[in-house]
Amino acid sequence: MADLVLRNARISDDHGPVDIAVTAGYITEIGAALPIPGSDEIDCDGRVVIPGLVEAHVHVDKALLDRERPNPDGTLAGAIAVTGELKRGFTADSVRARARQVLDQAILNGTTMIRAHPDVDPIVGLLGVRVLLELREEYRDRLDLQIVAFPQEGILKSPGTLELLREALSLGADVIGGCSYNEADLADCHRHIDLVFELAAEFDVPIDIHADFADDAADPRFALADRIAEVTARTGMAGRVTLGHMTSLGGRPVAERRATMRRLAESGVAVVPLPATDMHLGGRADPVAVRRGVAPVRELWEAGVQAAVSSNNVRNAFTPYGNADLLDIGLFLAQTGHLSGEQDLARVLTMLTEAPARIVGIADRYGLRPGAAADLVVLSTRRVADVLLDRPDRCYVLKRGRVVARTTRHRELLHPNTSHSPAETGVLSHA
Repeated sequence: MADLVLRNARISDDHGPVDIAVTAGYITEIGAALPIPGSDEIDCDGRVVIPGLVEAHVHVDKALLDRERPNPDGTLAGAIAVTGELKRGFTADSVRARARQVLDQAILNGTTMIRAHPDVDPIVGLLGVRVLLELREEYRDRLDLQIVAFPQEGILKSPGTLELLREALSLGADVIGGCSYNEADLADCHRHIDLVFELAAEFDVPIDIHADFADDAADPRFALADRIAEVTARTGMAGRVTLGHMTSLGGRPVAERRATMRRLAESGVAVVPLPATDMHLGGRADPVAVRRGVAPVRELWEAGVQAAVSSNNVRNAFTPYGNADLLDIGLFLAQTGHLSGEQDLARVLTMLTEAPARIVGIADRYGLRPGAAADLVVLSTRRVADVLLDRPDRCYVLKRGRVVARTTRHRELLHPNTSHSPAETGVLSHA
């Protein structure tokens, strides 16, 4: 007997519904009409089941600050300045309350893994890291939480940050972050990158750098992807380095940016576009033909770069929108990146699931297959191809085989002809 069986689940549009058996938190078998009883059973009734969504880049410590002070000019510099001022008033209670609100929203929206980037600098010290270490334990049965020690204010530009980063990693941060453009000059940006790689080697952790976050590469501090690819290859860090934003790629000449993307692919560097933030902050100085400010996703795919997509921020000076809903972010990426049709949308869905699972290092226990952790989401849609388009409810969210969130909805389209059947009148109901 299985602990749980999901009956009549749609996992592919090419085949009929299947059953998914779960025992001890792991998928044990997938097949049509499994002759396995479950202690608990959920009838998916042909609804789509996907693996849990993976949020590879989000700042929960800085979320929900827009209500306190919005960004005055909508620029990246304005966002950093406003947030730097607000950080001076952070307390453990305020960070914890805002972070919990975002984590709870993420779970309700089907996220089962988050890589969070709390700031580490002399302004806020290790407050964000310490709070997230507590929350990592508090949420362990509902959500996996990775912690990135992130130097938002720079390293050389902000004396004392290097020591704080080392302390954060000693306390248990999982990843060393970077902000390669936020230094005084190009030489310091190069040294920033070297220091991040040195810390990664010292603590044997992966790297996640905010990089090349501008409309173009006119300022060389925003054209450091090639340098990072070279250091990655030289230090043997292939598969353990991720770059967030990377918007300036889209403003570089086609041949030049494609050469950079080839180097990223060859060196094993992943890229995570953050379209909600990138499009909001980008193009602010363009009086006409305003640039979209989103990394060229199709070209990343064609170059073979491992790419995911993520929320980055929720309702703060960097992104004054959002509900920690990755399916919304995926749809927004498609809308702003000239991506459409079933093949493109299927690829975008992998940028919310399989691709970020590889980037954050959980691919060995992730997915819709026997042996994977039963981190699953039952959606209200009935075609995998429609997952992004339908903006479906997350009927059930499972973490290691246990239901941790549920959405119940009843909608009815009232029709003047009462002779129609319920299906014809558009009644939609699910638990």
